[in-house]
Order: sequence, then structure tokens, then C-alpha cells
Amino acid sequence: MDNDIYGQALLDYQNGNYTEDITTYLSLEEEDTLPLPYLFRDYKKMPLIEKHALKLCKGNVLDIGCGAGSHSFILQQKEFSITAVTAIDFSKGAIETCKLRGVKNTICTNLYDFKDQKFDTLLLLMNGIGIAGKVNQLDSFFTHLKSLLNPGGQILLDSSDIIYMYENDHEDGGYWIPDGIEYYGEVSFHMEYKGKKSETFPWLYLDYNTLQRAANYNNLNCELVFEGEYYDFLARLTLLEY
Repeated sequence: MDNDIYGQALLDYQNGNYTEDITTYLSLEEEDTLPLPYLFRDYKKMPLIEKHALKLCKGNVLDIGCGAGSHSFILQQKEFSITAVTAIDFSKGAIETCKLRGVKNTICTNLYDFKDQKFDTLLLLMNGIGIAGKVNQLDSFFTHLKSLLNPGGQILLDSSDIIYMYENDHEDGGYWIPDGIEYYGEVSFHMEYKGKKSETFPWLYLDYNTLQRAANYNNLNCELVFEGEYYDFLARLTLLEY
């Protein structure tokens, strides 16, 4: 668990050892706090964008990057008419937390190592598209997701357009994006918890138009189904029919 900062924090909270939150550091010189109680929220405390996504889930669901398992745990309840839900995460601590909370089907795995199973819904919440890392990785990302879809299946994912973080402070307004950046939503970040630091890894925030173009290029229809209050949105992707 030494390198699993995120998983250790989740386990601490689950086991009643909550003393501090996770601190995140973005490459945009942004420092933020990730409150652990928020990762264990129930349905009533979820933002509308997540509630909307959960209501759209159908059939056999794969919760990708499940974290503490809050979405999977809710989908197991009888109010949601799905067949089954499987929760996957690269973090061993996250998966152990899911098990302790009562999530029935869990697998500790890298997304790209997860193969040979098919689902009706692929669920990627809390900026789920971020797993792709970079815009030039979207083709391989979508290719793998399509390999996990049943005919008629859907991908539900959310993201945020972070162009606002590049707003120019001058009177003429506009945006200032530094040279050398391929796409303004490509960032890197790391986490710190109880004096330990995680590895730095790439993360992607995507605007809807870029998502739609990438999806269409990969023979996926992209539908904007919900817009949040903070530049965030929920999209539904389905295989194009010919």
C-alpha cells in the first residue's frame, strides 16, 4: 500500500481513521483538497450530473475507476433496474474499500488489462474521460471501450471544460494558453496524504466539442445529455449504426 496514496486514504476513512483529506496538485499550479467524506457520499448528496448518469444506467454495468464504490453501491439497490454492476479500479485500497462497503463484484485492474467481458453500460464518472490522459490517446481509449460494449450498449462519461482557467486578467479579456501545450485540458497532477506523495500522472479534461469529434472519428455517436453549473457535462456515447 506504500504507493497507493488514494487507496490508503479510502481505507483509513472506511476503517474510522479519518484525520485529514487528500491534497491534490495540478500542473496549472492549482492546489486543492479532496475531502474524503465526499468520496463516500450517498445518493442524496450527489450532484445532479451524477444522479442523471445513474438513472441512465441499464443492463450489465461496468463502473470504471470506481474509487470508494459509491456509484456501484447505489446501483446495487433495488430502485435501479440494472442486471448487475462490476466495479474496477487500479487502486488495491479502493477495491478493498468497495468490498468492505458491500460492493458485490469488484476487480483490481488497469482498464486496458480488463478484457473479454461485455457490458450494456460503461460508467466513467468524476471526470471519467481523464483516464485517457491525452487527446492523442483518445483513439486507443475508445477502441478499448468499444471492445467492452454489448450491441446497443452505451458509454456514460463526464468531464469539464477548463478553458476558464486560462482567462486573461487584462481588460481585453480572452484566454492565454502557454506555448508548448498540445491541448489546454491536458494536465498532470499528484496527490499527497499523511506526508506521502503519489506518482505524478497525466489527466485529461475535455471540452464537449473535442469529445464529440473524437467520438465520431471512432464511429461513436456522442450526445450531450446534461450540463452542470461548473463547466461540467455528461455525455452518452453509442456505436454508430450503418
